[in-house]
Amino acid sequence: MYRVLLTDHMCKEAVAVFAAYPEIEIVSEGTLSDAELASRLPDFDAVIIRSPTKLTREIIAAGKKLKFIGRAGVGVDNIDVEAANAMGIAVLYVPAGNAISTAEHTVGMILAVARRIPEADRSMRARRWDRGRLVGMELHGKTLGIIGLGRVGREVARHMLGFSMRVIAADPNVSGEQGARDGVTMVDLETLLHESHVISIHVALTRDTAGLISDAHVAAMREGVLLVNCSRGEVVDEGAVQRGLESGKLAAVGLDVFAQEPPGDTTTFSHPRSVFTPHLGAATPEARIRVAVHIAESVANALMTGEMRDVFVGRPDGAGGTRA
Repeated sequence: MYRVLLTDHMCKEAVAVFAAYPEIEIVSEGTLSDAELASRLPDFDAVIIRSPTKLTREIIAAGKKLKFIGRAGVGVDNIDVEAANAMGIAVLYVPAGNAISTAEHTVGMILAVARRIPEADRSMRARRWDRGRLVGMELHGKTLGIIGLGRVGREVARHMLGFSMRVIAADPNVSGEQGARDGVTMVDLETLLHESHVISIHVALTRDTAGLISDAHVAAMREGVLLVNCSRGEVVDEGAVQRGLESGKLAAVGLDVFAQEPPGDTTTFSHPRSVFTPHLGAATPEARIRVAVHIAESVANALMTGEMRDVFVGRPDGAGGTRA
């Protein structure tokens, strides 16, 4: 008999997956405190979490029987993967489950900042008619720069090519031939910053990508660029964004993610050309169910057969990981 702990209010569809496995007993909980989680883990062979739960080295070490950690999502930055691997625990995740939802949200953010839709909405609610002042930018014929051409980046590219945009991307892991198959021209980051009218970020948080967009990178951009981040908040220096807005180098920004969530007080929120959402990129019912079912199936199969899919393997330098 195996025991699996489901945290963070996993959906009923994920719970139902285990009905086909009488050898697996599940315990479904809400989001547990660190102390509660550490005290519960010794009794389980696997644990499945969402974003709210953080699995530190100390908490993972408490799971003496743990064989698998399942992450219902694409990001694993809330798991000490290196520690888990060192303890012989495999980290399973869902690299493609959120791609459609996140890409669609990104497209919405791009349109919102390009056409100044939230600002115009606020103006109308204040009974103003600022038709002349709130003229936006047409995307047709402009250049979209995508930083990180993974699953989400490729999905964004596919949508934005429909707007007749020229799409370029910077990603050291994607060849020019691979990019061309998606209608994307691969360039280096410096070229992307210089040539893009719109920049959208789609990278995992690693030592290499933390602070990826700094004052120096903003300075390298063309005047009046639109910047959208729906990946991880720490990838963008929020102070650099604020200074870019104030100088006019950034015409507008759209942020769905923040270094601190919920974010603290920041003057960026008062800037009229800013659009913010509370980390909603992957927060659709469809995506939540899809990733939860996928990870439940992965963990159940791994326990019963030893076969694993979508394993995240941390690198010793902490710079990222690879899909096995």
